[in-house]
Amino acid sequence: MAEKSDLLQIRKNIEGCVGERVQLKTNKGRKKSFIKDGVLENTYPSIFIVKFENDYETTRRVSYSYTDILTKAVELFIYKDNKRIQVS
Repeated sequence: MAEKSDLLQIRKNIEGCVGERVQLKTNKGRKKSFIKDGVLENTYPSIFIVKFENDYETTRRVSYSYTDILTKAVELFIYKDNKRIQVS
């Protein structure tokens, strides 16, 4: 069973990476997934914001909760020093 300390550890790991390039993989159900690259824009007590840019030069900001990562509904990979690190 997941504990509050697990959630706090995930939040702490993400807070240290604000401004870094990230890759998100979200589960859309029925064997569909969404994989997109973006930038970790900001963190808040319950959510974090990722900024995506698409081919039409528009910006989209999407928020996710830390429990999404804990329950594996969202997989977050952070690129630091050309290394891909999974946040869990």
